[in-house]
Amino acid sequence: MNMHSNAQLLNETQLNQYERDGFLSPIRIFSEQEAYAMRSKLEAYEATHGSVMKSPYRNKPHLVFKWVAEVIRNPKILDLVEGILGPNLLVWGTNFFIKEPDDGTFISWHQDSTYWGLSRPDVLTVWIALSPSQRNNGAMKMIRRSHQLDQLPHTDTFEEGNLLTRGQKVDHEVAEEDVAWIELEPGEASLHHVRIIHGSEANKGVDRRVGLAIRFVPTDVSQVNGVKDFATLVRGRDDYQHFQHEPCPQKSLGVAEKKVHTEIADESFKLFYKGTGREPKFGD
Repeated sequence: MNMHSNAQLLNETQLNQYERDGFLSPIRIFSEQEAYAMRSKLEAYEATHGSVMKSPYRNKPHLVFKWVAEVIRNPKILDLVEGILGPNLLVWGTNFFIKEPDDGTFISWHQDSTYWGLSRPDVLTVWIALSPSQRNNGAMKMIRRSHQLDQLPHTDTFEEGNLLTRGQKVDHEVAEEDVAWIELEPGEASLHHVRIIHGSEANKGVDRRVGLAIRFVPTDVSQVNGVKDFATLVRGRDDYQHFQHEPCPQKSLGVAEKKVHTEIADESFKLFYKGTGREPKFGD
C-alpha cells in the first residue's frame, strides 16, 4: 500500500488507522444541505424514469449526470485519496447503492477485488452518504484488518435481493467481534480498501438509504482480465495509458452522453459477468 504524508485532509493518526483497519470513517465531505441537494437531483431523475437501481445508470453515473461528474472531481475527496494512493489518480468506476425501506435488498460479505481484474490491490473506494446510513437502514459493515488477507475464494449465489452482480459471497468465517458498523450522516463518507471484507443488511428503517461509491486507482494500475477498460483521469497525469480515458459529460442525460455511457458500460458488464453466461437485466 502506498501511503503518502502530503494529504491535506488526513492526519497521521487517520492514515495509520486506514493502514491498520482497512477503512476510515466517518469523514465529513459535504454539508447535509449539499448532500440533500444531490439526493434531490437523483430523485428528480427517478420521478420520471423510475429507480436508478433498475437502470444502466446505476453503474458509472458520472458519465451521464453532471453533478456526479463534479463529485468525483471534488478537491476534498481527491486530497483524501491522494494521501493514500498518490498524486496521479483515475476514477475506475462509480455506483449508486440504494435500499428502499423493507425491500429486502442486501449485500453479502465479499471483497471488491474478486472480479474487478485490477493488477494489484492499490484500489480505494470512497462511499458517500446522500441519506442517513445507519445500522437499522442497511449501513455497511466491515471486518477490521481483513484487507491484510490475500484474495479469498468466493461463491457466486445470484441470490434474489443481493445487490452484487453475481451475489458473490466470500468463503471465509467472519468473527462478530471484528465487525465494525459504518454509520454515516448525509454528506459524510467512508474510505475502504479493495480487499476489506464488507457487506450490509436490509433496510428496516422508514427512509431509503442512498449512497454513491467512487472507485479510485493510481494510474499505474492496469486491467489484467483481457477486456477493454475505461477510467477518468481526475488528478495528476497518466503516463501509463492502461485505460481508455472517459469524457466528462457536458450536460446531464444528453444524447452524446447516453451513447458514451452505453458503449463503456457494456464493456464493464462484460468484466463483471465474465464466465457466468449471464447478462445484466434492468427494469425487472
